[in-house]
Amino acid sequence: MTPIAVTIAGSDSSGGAGIQADLKTFAACRVYGASVITALTAQNTLGVQAIHDVPADFVAAQIDSVFSDLTVGAVKIGMLSQVSTIEAVAAGLRRHAAGIPVVLDPVMVATSGDRLISDAAVAALRTHLLPLADLVTPNLPEAATLLNAPDAVSENEAVAQGRALLALGARAILIKGGHAAGNESVDHLLVADGTLRRFAAGRVATRNSHGTGCTLSSAVAAGLARGLPLVESVARAKSYVTAAIQAADAVAIGRGHGPVHHFHALWS
Repeated sequence: MTPIAVTIAGSDSSGGAGIQADLKTFAACRVYGASVITALTAQNTLGVQAIHDVPADFVAAQIDSVFSDLTVGAVKIGMLSQVSTIEAVAAGLRRHAAGIPVVLDPVMVATSGDRLISDAAVAALRTHLLPLADLVTPNLPEAATLLNAPDAVSENEAVAQGRALLALGARAILIKGGHAAGNESVDHLLVADGTLRRFAAGRVATRNSHGTGCTLSSAVAAGLARGLPLVESVARAKSYVTAAIQAADAVAIGRGHGPVHHFHALWS
């Protein structure tokens, strides 16, 4: 059977992040991708110019359409900027996604620095979606925002914040270290059963890092849709996104923060 993953996220009109990055990642990881669009952004590599939210009832209709027909193997959730949208997605997961792995990427700020989500939506994410997630993939600023705490400045602090997020109800947390200092980007996977794994990769000198968070979470969801265990899915996703960043300068897109190269292994 063809593995299927669905992304519930916003659209990036420049194609580097959001729904577009998710679908590219699914395809590169040999998984069929379906989508539920939660918002439209007027966006390019220089920043976000406008956001148009999709009405919550239409988000719910998309969820019902996809899950009533497709055999979904994993769900990736990205940008949800409105409380009503978060509530609609949580209700949709409860209707349709029992037993299906859910990866929540709590997108809050674009690579350009533009804020994408309100404080009320942050609180709704914490209350309604974290307890439904099999894996949450915050970067350091997102983890701090979810906990109303300062950004972690060491690996020990990052791990401590991961444990605090586990206490909010998620089954596993992947704290991403891309915003930290040092020659390596270190991610920490914490699982409710006590598993703690460290994933490290050398930093790449490039400004073309748009969509890295979306790409990583989608690659994890693709692995889960293919039936891989969580730790293996995370390890493969880390390797995939690292290679996509290393190849990013080969596809110079736009005048700002260009995208990673999702098809680095497929394009000559």
